[in-house]
This record gives sequence, C-alpha cells and structure tokens, in this order.
Amino acid sequence: MAFKIYTKTGDLGKTALIGGTKVPKSHIRIDAYGTVDELNSYIGLVSDCCEDALSRNTLKEVQDRLFTIGSSLACDPDKEPKMKIPDLLETDIVFLENEIDRMESILPVMQNFILPGGHVAVSTAHIARCICRRAERCCVNMQEHQLFVDPLVIKYINRLSDYLFVLARYIGHQLQVLEVKWQPRITVQQGAQQQ
Repeated sequence: MAFKIYTKTGDLGKTALIGGTKVPKSHIRIDAYGTVDELNSYIGLVSDCCEDALSRNTLKEVQDRLFTIGSSLACDPDKEPKMKIPDLLETDIVFLENEIDRMESILPVMQNFILPGGHVAVSTAHIARCICRRAERCCVNMQEHQLFVDPLVIKYINRLSDYLFVLARYIGHQLQVLEVKWQPRITVQQGAQQQ
C-alpha cells in the first residue's frame, strides 16, 4: 500500500529533524532547509526557462547538491542518523567555479551595475540568486547561534549565488537580450541650482 502524503504529525506546529528531535516549525534550522528547498524549486524553474543544454545539466547537478545540503541541514547533529547523508565535497565548489569561468570567457566585461530584467529567463535566474543569498543568510544565522552547519555548505551556497548571477547574464547573452543597466538618478542640490 502506498503511503499517504499527509501524516498529521505537524498539526501542532512541530516537526522532526533527521534523528527524531522535535522542533518548532519556526526554528532557524527549519527556516534554513526550507529556504534551500525553495531555492531548489526556483533552480528547476530556471532550468525550464534555459535553452542551453550544458547549463541545464549543471542546474541538475546543483539541484542534487541542494538536496544533499537540505539533508545535512535537516539533521540533528547531536544524534547519529540511521540513514547515511550524502556528502558535499570541495570539488562541487570547484565545479561551480569552472562553470562561472566558462561563461565569463564568453560574456562581455561588465562595466555597469545591472538590473534584473530583459527576459523572463534572466529575471528568474536573478530571483533564484536572491533566494540563494537568503539561504546563505539563514545558514550564517544558524552558525551565529552555535547551531552546527557544515562550513562547506555556506561556501557552496555563496559560490552558487555567484554562479546564478553569471548564469543570468549568460542566458541574456545567448538570447541576445540587452542587459538592463542601472542608471542612478542624481538629483542636483538646491544650492548648486541657484549658482
């Protein structure tokens, strides 16, 4: 018999970490892996919007790593889980760096700050980047509250946000969409106007 999707165990506002420890659903550990889950969903949307096969394959790898990170964050570090959690490796970060370098070798040098926009695929990559930064803040918040988070997780998420920024530019470049340059409004001071 198939299992039911609803368990009713969270109806009182608590959930269990891997290892069995019950915590409130508002716990910063839950916020962290929930944000990583949100990011993973947006990465799927970026992939669906992306026409480049190599980038879609990279995003698939990223989604796999984000599942690993979510599993790591969902663990009670004080209890040994029965299930083996997949590893995040330094080579996963190098992989992202290599992809960033590959895309940047094709892109024109950025000479202005740019605004998200120009095409739905570009904007979607920027939304994923922003969620990635929030996931990073959640993990740093855990660290500041002396809750264990693997330092490699923070490093990976940091590099992933860089990757997503460059990917947004790369997608726009492939689609031949002009980047939306930020042109700051500079208001002339009243005193300068009167001179």
